[in-house]
Amino acid sequence: MRIGTLAAEAGVSTKAIRFYEEAGLMPAPPRTPGGYRDYPPQAADRLSFIRNAQAAGLTLAEIRDVLAVRDGGQAPCEHVGALISEHLRQAEERIADLTRARSALLELEAAAAATDPATCPDGPICRILNATARPSADGSQAH
Repeated sequence: MRIGTLAAEAGVSTKAIRFYEEAGLMPAPPRTPGGYRDYPPQAADRLSFIRNAQAAGLTLAEIRDVLAVRDGGQAPCEHVGALISEHLRQAEERIADLTRARSALLELEAAAAATDPATCPDGPICRILNATARPSADGSQAH
């Protein structure tokens, strides 16, 4: 199948398919006598896998590794499970960081709402931010 047909079937652009080839995610297809790429039917499944893996947060390098395991004749289930666990751990860390940031921003928002700009001294740049909680050496918030 030609690249335009594959792109329409897989829901990606022809540019994306060429990029995936250059990135080593899609094998270079054979060429027709006229020089056109001639993709096998299973190329659409591979593109679907690549899109799903990207949607799950896997990097192109990680996707390439999974594909290499499969192309080597092995099921990549254990490898994929480990990748998912690591991405989940990282997501949970980001959520915890965002939760801490949200708490700090809520405190700042309350301080900003209670601050009358007419009473701000000339010295500090902004007393709202100068009075924010600073993390102590043990990671707790010191006020």
